[in-house]
Amino acid sequence: MQPEESYTDQQLFELLKSSDKVAFMEIYRRYQTPLYLFACNLVQQEELAADLVQDIMMSLWEKRTTTSLNTSLEGYLFRAIRYRFFDWIDRQKVRQDYISNFQIFLDHSEWQTDNIVAERELLQVIDQQIEQLPLRMKTIFLMNYRDHLTTEQIAEKLNISRKTVQNQINNANTLLRKHLGKLYWLLFIL
Repeated sequence: MQPEESYTDQQLFELLKSSDKVAFMEIYRRYQTPLYLFACNLVQQEELAADLVQDIMMSLWEKRTTTSLNTSLEGYLFRAIRYRFFDWIDRQKVRQDYISNFQIFLDHSEWQTDNIVAERELLQVIDQQIEQLPLRMKTIFLMNYRDHLTTEQIAEKLNISRKTVQNQINNANTLLRKHLGKLYWLLFIL
């Protein structure tokens, strides 16, 4: 039997298909360095280049019984490195897109959630202060503030003078401004 170094690539590949480990080791010995240098030129990272070569060689062994060559073994291996590199780029792009989109989601949802919680808390404070107004003042204020009724409409509904309605609204605003401070202006924004 002749030494493996003297076999052609085609002969080594045929032996590989029959699970010959020595043939695989000879293929690895012949092509590991040229594939590594080629991968280094593609990826510009030595560790990644070594990983790509390792992946290709492992894949060659794992698929030895189902792989067929349409070109030379050398052409097959170099093309496999190039495709593996493109797959890596695609995975990096998908990973980066995922990270970016997830970060946007986190940034937006956190802000949105914080705002919703803050708005609810502010509304509770405002509602508590409105609830503490005297009953008649509170009724008139809410008709104006929440129902958006005019002074005339409120006076007509409650059968009181417009001046009384206006005084009650002014008094409610004064009390709320006093108790809410700067939050008072949020009353008209929220």
